[in-house]
Amino acid sequence: MELWELSAAEMRRRLDSRDIFAGELAEAHLDRIRAVDPKINAFITVTEERATSDAAAAQKRIDQGSASALTGIPVALKDNMVTLGIKTTCASRMLENYVPPYSGTVEQRIAATGAVLLGKTNMDEFAMGTSTEFSAFFPSRNPYDLERVPGGSSGGSAAAVAANMTPISFGSDTGGSVRQPASLCGVVGFKPTYGRVSRYGLVAFSSSLDQIGPFARTVQDAMDAFEATMGPDGMDSTCVDAPYAAAAARRPSMKGRRLGVPKELLSDEVSAPVRECVEQAIEKLTAEGAEIEEFSASMIEHGVSTYYIIAPAEASSNLARFDGVRYGLRVPDGSHVDMMKATRARFGREVKERIIIGTHVLSSGYYEAYYAKAHQARTLMKSQFQEAFQKFDAIVSPTSPTTAFKIGELTGDPIMLKLLDYCTIPANIGGFPAISLNSGYFEGLPIGIQFVCDSFDEEGLFSLALAAEAILDSPKASLAV
Repeated sequence: MELWELSAAEMRRRLDSRDIFAGELAEAHLDRIRAVDPKINAFITVTEERATSDAAAAQKRIDQGSASALTGIPVALKDNMVTLGIKTTCASRMLENYVPPYSGTVEQRIAATGAVLLGKTNMDEFAMGTSTEFSAFFPSRNPYDLERVPGGSSGGSAAAVAANMTPISFGSDTGGSVRQPASLCGVVGFKPTYGRVSRYGLVAFSSSLDQIGPFARTVQDAMDAFEATMGPDGMDSTCVDAPYAAAAARRPSMKGRRLGVPKELLSDEVSAPVRECVEQAIEKLTAEGAEIEEFSASMIEHGVSTYYIIAPAEASSNLARFDGVRYGLRVPDGSHVDMMKATRARFGREVKERIIIGTHVLSSGYYEAYYAKAHQARTLMKSQFQEAFQKFDAIVSPTSPTTAFKIGELTGDPIMLKLLDYCTIPANIGGFPAISLNSGYFEGLPIGIQFVCDSFDEEGLFSLALAAEAILDSPKASLAV
């Protein structure tokens, strides 16, 4: 087995036993990136010099006996997380040459563990999309079929893990942007509770929904990545100090666990192959002692429309800062008004559409009709899930309603693209932790199963996911790279 095929936990074991060295591991992954990324386009920036220096520093820590779970382990970051001295583009012409003067909290905490930064990954522009086709630079491709999308908006991060270019990567999840590409790429994708992980240094899309989470090939690796980044932060007033029982999280548990299946998430909104695969997975969980019951959460049917009012409204406000004056792109063009118009015209189509929608729903005469009602719907949806958590330990559903579709297939159908968030949006609306695991394949394409727990019950979610991972383990389909 090649070094880049190992789990991060196995890399940790071999690094600690001196079977391999951090520099050797970093170079193996850089070689893998050179070999396959021209076909995948997972990375916007590869940080070879930084990786080499990080690996040297990590090896010193290992030799001194002060390594932690991620010391010497290669990682990658979605390119909307600011990194000191390294370009942070958000896959947009607006920030094409922006080099931040600081690093965000997640990058700082990852660096503090001694992890090795391989680079910054591709994404839909400003995290607005579900396919990574809306990057201003190039679309990313699915490692299982190069003619298909990896999902989005964190598609580059998912594809990098699936194609063995890094064992761990980080993305941001606003409406499913970690879990949906994890499903389409057959990897683990985890969204923590809103407020568990600092958003300081994450370029804002929708501030009440955004959350940073890891991709990995195993639940344990995702857990280690999460634990390295979680915790309160004075730089983010929404980041909370909540208890977390790491030992309980590491005890797999399925027998007697009460799981609820919302009938709305196994409806005709979900394609037949995905529905059948997830139903088979649920049968396997039942055979291992899980107590599974169907229930109804009617507000799920309004989730996509609720999300696509709140998120664009917040995006309209957040992206107002890209005005050609303070930082980023400036297009000189006559008066300051003309300059601002010419500069903001460089936003991509998807971003422009969401800004226009968001500005409209916040405008006089429409605020109460749309934005205020969307928040009422949000409250109702969250309440329905909280009621369910009084009865169930977790909620289980498909992660994505479809498998990976062909590049360009849906670019002319914005409604269908937005419906791809149908299964993942409720966890963001409520701020709940959620994880996607691979549950099988259809015609060689991965299908994800999603587990959602109540707020700040990450240990319960991980315990369940570890057990489900072992139960649902099946031969991996062949990669195209």
